[in-house]
Amino acid sequence: MSVESTTGPLTTEAGAPVADNQNSETAGIGGPGLIQDQLLIEKLAHFNRERIPERIVHARGAGAYGTFTVTADATPYTRAAFLSEIGKQTEVFLRFSTVAGNLGAADAVRDPRGFALKFYTEEGNYDLVGNNTPVFFIKDAIKFPDFIHTQKRDPYTGSQEADNVWDFWGLSPESTHQVTWLFGDRGIPASYRHMDGFGSHTFQWNNAAGEVFWVKYHFKTDQGIENLTQDEANKLAGEDPDSHQRDLRESIERGDFPTWTVGVQIMPAAEAANYRFNPFDLTKVWPHADYPVIEIGKLELNRNPENIFAEVEQSVFSPHHFVPGIGPSPDKMLQGRLFAYGDAHRYRVGINADHLPVNRPHATEARSHGRDGALYDGRHGRQKNYEPNSFGGPAQTGLPLWQPAPVAGSTGEQAAPSHAEDNDFVQAGNLYRLMSEDEKGRLIDNLAGFLAKVSRDDIAARAIENFRNADADYGKRLEAAVQALRG
Repeated sequence: MSVESTTGPLTTEAGAPVADNQNSETAGIGGPGLIQDQLLIEKLAHFNRERIPERIVHARGAGAYGTFTVTADATPYTRAAFLSEIGKQTEVFLRFSTVAGNLGAADAVRDPRGFALKFYTEEGNYDLVGNNTPVFFIKDAIKFPDFIHTQKRDPYTGSQEADNVWDFWGLSPESTHQVTWLFGDRGIPASYRHMDGFGSHTFQWNNAAGEVFWVKYHFKTDQGIENLTQDEANKLAGEDPDSHQRDLRESIERGDFPTWTVGVQIMPAAEAANYRFNPFDLTKVWPHADYPVIEIGKLELNRNPENIFAEVEQSVFSPHHFVPGIGPSPDKMLQGRLFAYGDAHRYRVGINADHLPVNRPHATEARSHGRDGALYDGRHGRQKNYEPNSFGGPAQTGLPLWQPAPVAGSTGEQAAPSHAEDNDFVQAGNLYRLMSEDEKGRLIDNLAGFLAKVSRDDIAARAIENFRNADADYGKRLEAAVQALRG
């Protein structure tokens, strides 16, 4: 992005030279201020408006620019131009974040990390809005506001309450898998550079022949996985709340550019209906034995933003930003996010958020008939604002970005289809059984320390039962640890 010149005189926002920036105008020496002092009024009015509403979730974050380089042939699976040939590079912007904390929260906390990636492709921007975990707490977007309310401040106490968190998790057994991830060793990454990223959802890829594949994205950190214990995190959060943001910025400043190896799991569309569990369920992973991760590229971050507010705080990512060859799946959480993210940005940043330098296409030009609204810059000039028109305006292509999916049945509030091995606890139990004894011990300690704060025995017991359903030993050890702490 261009940077304003710092040479020449200080001016007002309208460009008029400023004579005195140290003293405001008064009616005589020591007299009252004057409303005619437009510099004073302009500065104070601007200062009062320097903060836009922070994100409801993912408010605390850091970002950087970089490149994505194709390392393997993806054309059998997708016609996306940025994946069309080995060696091709695409500019990207990646924003990392925590989920529950506000803008002033500490980085070193036990919380999922957002992994939101914007590809500035020649066919428009492609946003992949994921996390550092391959799964999530819930599988239907209609539950998302309720879930986030339990993670945020209680309307009466003004604090996060263990009762609210565990009450919701206990009543939502599909959360057991993600909770096991969150309270395990990877629940507090040592830095943004030392964690993996995931698209988490299932997405559609379609190739030039019209064949459809379901895919999951994986970003494997080349720096290696490094995590913090709860005690280490507590100390770091108090001493350096900006630890992760600082680490990312300083690593890029010294030329130690973080990289990730990018891979995908690919499922032919015909296999989805009879797969052993619902492949569009966000609370489950696809076992690598069923669908191995295939490397397709390398992600590198190599340039820091020049202004955090302009480029990180005002950056927006929307899962509905697809390009030809990539599209959505029937994942009910993804379907809700297709609306919710764009709507959040229209409210928070404004209807023209996509015109900002960090958000607008870099490798092509946006040509739409949207006009006006706050901060509209008049870029369209005299162009007509409707389609079709006879004045050379942009017109539809007739070429959909993704392939249509067949649907059947009646409308109504319906659960996702059930598959032979659909179960809320199996994968949580599998994850627990993969852990070493030391890892299991830390997981139990982390869970028990939080669960012991619950004030009602029935809420604690219901939560423990979910872990017992995942693995008998898991539940038994957690129950004993909670009882020991509660006395």
